[in-house]
Amino acid sequence: MWRRALTAALALGTGAGGAAIATSDDPAKTLKICTHLPPRLLRDSVAAATIAFDYQYSLLGLEPDSEAWHKAKHETHLRSANRLQELCFRNGGIYIKLGQHIAQLEYVVPQEYVQTMRASMLKRCPVSSLEEVRGVFKKDIGELPETVFAEFDPVPIASASLAQVHAATTHDGKKVAVKVQHDHLTDTSVIDIATVDLVVNALHYIFPTFDYRWLVDEIRESAPKELDFLCEAQNSERCLVNFRKLSPHIANSIYIPKVYWNLSSSRILTMEYMDAKEVTDVKGIKDIGVRPVDVSNLVNKAFAEMIFKHGFVHCDPHAANMMIRPLPQDSKKWFGWKRPQLILLDHGLYKELDYSMRMNYASLWKALVLADEKAIKEYSVRLGAGDDLYALFAGVLTMKPWKSVIDPSVGHLVLDGKNTDRAEVQMYASLYLPQISELLHRLPREILLMLKTNDCLRAVNHVLVGGSSLESFETIARTSCEALFEAKRMERTFFLHRFITWLEEVLMELRLFIFFKIAPHYYLSN
Repeated sequence: MWRRALTAALALGTGAGGAAIATSDDPAKTLKICTHLPPRLLRDSVAAATIAFDYQYSLLGLEPDSEAWHKAKHETHLRSANRLQELCFRNGGIYIKLGQHIAQLEYVVPQEYVQTMRASMLKRCPVSSLEEVRGVFKKDIGELPETVFAEFDPVPIASASLAQVHAATTHDGKKVAVKVQHDHLTDTSVIDIATVDLVVNALHYIFPTFDYRWLVDEIRESAPKELDFLCEAQNSERCLVNFRKLSPHIANSIYIPKVYWNLSSSRILTMEYMDAKEVTDVKGIKDIGVRPVDVSNLVNKAFAEMIFKHGFVHCDPHAANMMIRPLPQDSKKWFGWKRPQLILLDHGLYKELDYSMRMNYASLWKALVLADEKAIKEYSVRLGAGDDLYALFAGVLTMKPWKSVIDPSVGHLVLDGKNTDRAEVQMYASLYLPQISELLHRLPREILLMLKTNDCLRAVNHVLVGGSSLESFETIARTSCEALFEAKRMERTFFLHRFITWLEEVLMELRLFIFFKIAPHYYLSN
């Protein structure tokens, strides 16, 4: 069986390379790039066949759900995750992006894959040589970086899967950060996506329950946008406008670096240089007089506003893409601590939620926070989970077992870092991997990226405050309710209907006040 998959992969990969040459603006260059296709495709095919063979024979003859079966499966997951990790590093580019996606899908893919990718994918990214960087400048801007800028540091200050960042100084003395795409990535991405598709489809062919084709579809859709830095610049400006127009109460607490359009292209993005601390640098944040808990609250508020009110969401909020500094020109202090300002970086991956999806998603989170079982089912079904998998969907969203999701007690969704619920959810994720795969197949891609965004934010909150706090769920509840009531006010123009909406809003505010402000003290005293 796996031999047929290998043969099909080689045949289809050759076709993919031919298609890339035929459709390229520069066939000669693409032909040169495609000379790298055979060894890459061979590595892909060998990795896919080896992983498939390992799963097929490591579990052969073992009783499902037995101790020996679970041990063998865990060890196979680890071996396969390491093989996939090595494949990503050797091929680079889109493969690194694939590994980063996997690293951010906690409980959606086996934990062995998540932990393996998370430990390395943000730390071992490729670095382009200075000559390659100069080549990108020469082709895109027509001049070398040493000419474009008064000063250009040849050593990158950061490197990621698709690009690296250099510090520079403009001729008028402004310090800037210059993001330069790895050379030839736009062309090789066509081949890389095709070969990644082959690997995933080959594994699905051998193991029908392994269906992560949605992940390839998402990379195929998002990669061209992420590779166009002018699109990223437009996203950053739109995000800032959304905060100013739709969330003015926190707009001053959100900052996005200025784009220098005259020094940018589709592969070069020149931005204002930011002197700030990474969002998970707890010691550094404290050193500048800011409390980590305030940072956590601001991050949660910012993304709740984007998801429930803006409908235009930054979907890659890992630690390297968020920075913190004290709010400039702010004289207010809370018990000696300064208020934080959140700086959002890397605006390549955004997702738009249409009105219906945004309202259903807001209604679902409101129901989850208030443990409204009937509404959880209703809005999970509306979002595509189905009558049979709505409880699993709620568990994936909250990282809580179903009994905790519908527990009416205060803090039923709080993740306190004690690992009790995490271990239980990990067990369920392992047992119900086929059902999770089916759920992901059903859900819209917009919601799949919301899952990824949730996982990124959870990881940040875990470092800042040791888990997800009660305040984070209060933020979710209040922001989702605000979005829902705002929608009702837009729909209800008659005075009496508006009055009823106002009354509903007052009653909900009272309910939230009791739930988050009074009830916790009652439970603590008992």
